[in-house]
Amino acid sequence: QLPEDFYSSRFLVDKTIEFIDSDIEDGQPFFAYLPFQAVHIPVQAPQKFIDRYMGVYDGGWDELREQRRARAMQLGIIPADSDIGRMSTTADWNAQDAEQRRYQAKRMAVYAAMVEAMDYHLGRLVDYLKARGEYDNTIIIFTSDNGAEASGPQDHDSFAARLLPAALGYHTDYERLGLKGSYNTISPSFASAAVSPLAYYKFYAGEGGMRVPLIVAGASLPVQGELSHAFSFVTDIAPTVLAFAGVVAPDARYGGRSIEPMIGRDLGPVLRQEAQRVYGPEDSVGYELAGHAVLFQGDYKIVFHRTPLSDGQWHLYNIVRDPGETEDLSSTEPARLQHMLSAYERYARDNKVLPVPPGFDNFKQLVINTLYSRLRTPVLVTLLTILILLPFVVAYRSKR
Repeated sequence: QLPEDFYSSRFLVDKTIEFIDSDIEDGQPFFAYLPFQAVHIPVQAPQKFIDRYMGVYDGGWDELREQRRARAMQLGIIPADSDIGRMSTTADWNAQDAEQRRYQAKRMAVYAAMVEAMDYHLGRLVDYLKARGEYDNTIIIFTSDNGAEASGPQDHDSFAARLLPAALGYHTDYERLGLKGSYNTISPSFASAAVSPLAYYKFYAGEGGMRVPLIVAGASLPVQGELSHAFSFVTDIAPTVLAFAGVVAPDARYGGRSIEPMIGRDLGPVLRQEAQRVYGPEDSVGYELAGHAVLFQGDYKIVFHRTPLSDGQWHLYNIVRDPGETEDLSSTEPARLQHMLSAYERYARDNKVLPVPPGFDNFKQLVINTLYSRLRTPVLVTLLTILILLPFVVAYRSKR
């Protein structure tokens, strides 16, 4: 039984501090992995954090999308002339009635509150490291596994999607939104604003679903406070950590067992500004999820999204110049497109990527799987009870 005031971000930081503190006096280096549940579904936060953001997003997702693009340009994160596209799933904010705007703005306020709560508790870990004299001897790597999440049941019309929160024991009403027992997401429209000016979000292969911050910090790093535009991938983190620790990565066997070799690269040369790139212009990095696919090569990417959100065709973009993926270069650079398609086919073959069936809907399948796992036992118990009692009921009625 969890305490009444349990909150995952606080709990995980508490346990991380306990872990580090348990043998900090042995003089040995430590490695800690802190996998926050934030800001994953269900999006929840303590009331005091939610209160800070009430009213902040009343201007809606269109306003927020433009604000975030402008800020990203100001900080030099994206080119000053970056265009911004409007996704088909982004609704018209002005077409929402007052009650809808009120509800949607609070959904985003809770999301921001959960981010700040996570940051607050991460700050507690930093304070602990400083108090123990370990901060200057620690390297912190912070990133996310994907872009903003958009697939909330509140945004789907199907009966199964509407049933999902209640089947999981959650509620979605306005007053309790974001508190214990609440099931909250930020909607496709606010998700598109959260990743602005990028396109798409979690579960998709657009930049909005895949491009996330990667922060590497530590007093021992020779370069501080610099911004790098070098492309890197999540598979680069493990080799980088091992290089920091002076550990040689195992090859094909470890602990007497066969293992897959590491495919990532050490980010150290870029962090030390000894190199401008992690990957060369001809190096390829592929990815696929639920039929959505991408291949990165140099400054370019090819991307495929299944219908109905896209046209089911491959598209080519220069993501350095056009991070919002607004200018398809397929027709103007057909040779590059074909070259990269061949590279993706090799990636798919080497990694045994399986095709998805026509009409596959990953959110629908997720709802079905979740409801099945939750309702299977009570339904089977009910049916079994009926089967057991049925002969007695029939016999009783026959005697009458």
